[in-house]
Amino acid sequence: MNGRKGLDYSIYKSICIKHKSEYAENQMLMQYTSFKIGGNCPLLMKPNSAECLCELMAEFERNNERYKVMGKGSNLLISDNGVDCPVILISSDLGKVVFHGDEVICQAGMPLISLCKEVAKIGLSGLEFAYGIPGSVGGAVYMNAGAYGGEMKDIVKSCTYADEKGILHSMERDEMDLSYRHSFFSGKPYVIVDVTLKLKNGDKKAITEKMQELMSKRIEKQPLEYPSAGSTFKRPKGDFAGRLIESAGMKGFTFGGAQVSEKHCGFVINKSNASFNDVISVIKTVKTRVKETSGKDLECEVIIWE
Repeated sequence: MNGRKGLDYSIYKSICIKHKSEYAENQMLMQYTSFKIGGNCPLLMKPNSAECLCELMAEFERNNERYKVMGKGSNLLISDNGVDCPVILISSDLGKVVFHGDEVICQAGMPLISLCKEVAKIGLSGLEFAYGIPGSVGGAVYMNAGAYGGEMKDIVKSCTYADEKGILHSMERDEMDLSYRHSFFSGKPYVIVDVTLKLKNGDKKAITEKMQELMSKRIEKQPLEYPSAGSTFKRPKGDFAGRLIESAGMKGFTFGGAQVSEKHCGFVINKSNASFNDVISVIKTVKTRVKETSGKDLECEVIIWE
């Protein structure tokens, strides 16, 4: 799966050149994921504008050519064999932000942590819960990211997205079907381009202190010293994945270089140069053992590219 030899991607490169967007051939995707796992892709493109993104998507659709889209790769596990199609990376190149009073219009590629810092500087409150979530703004809306009692659905007002033909559409929050780690966009071939957030005025010092408090909790309770994709499993109804995994005796369970974190059982970590198969083996074993001991089915939160 390291790309089809002889396939001509020149049209996509030319679109990137036209818009002064970066692209690179034969890129190892492990450098773009928080798991630090992932093989080669034949062409990686980083659109720097909605126009470039839409033109690329329209051209892929016109040619009936497959491609994949990723953000910061913080909730993504990619095969060591890589992918056999181009990848569009929604990066900080598509990460501008504009403030209008208590509303924030932010492009999808902006890192969520960076946005938290920006809004704190001007005394806007409501995004403190997201400080420390390693994804992009677009990815956070895509999966309705949340932590410490807050979710993106609490602050999202609207968004702009591109459909599979590269046509832009606007969508209000009530249309987004935002629920636990789910949105209208889940599993659909659409790409979020920008997001409008509705925040509220607050005290800069109080906002910053709250962010620091939540970050301290993350550092204390989560294995941030190791590569991972954050919480590996979705929270089962009425329970916690970490509790079920620990009760099943899987704390510290290791296969190859992958391990169920001893610090927080809800995390599968890349402890020592883990392979894709190492992580998959740990996930499968954990799910089986939890089912045997509790009767509950754990659902993987991490997106997997095999």
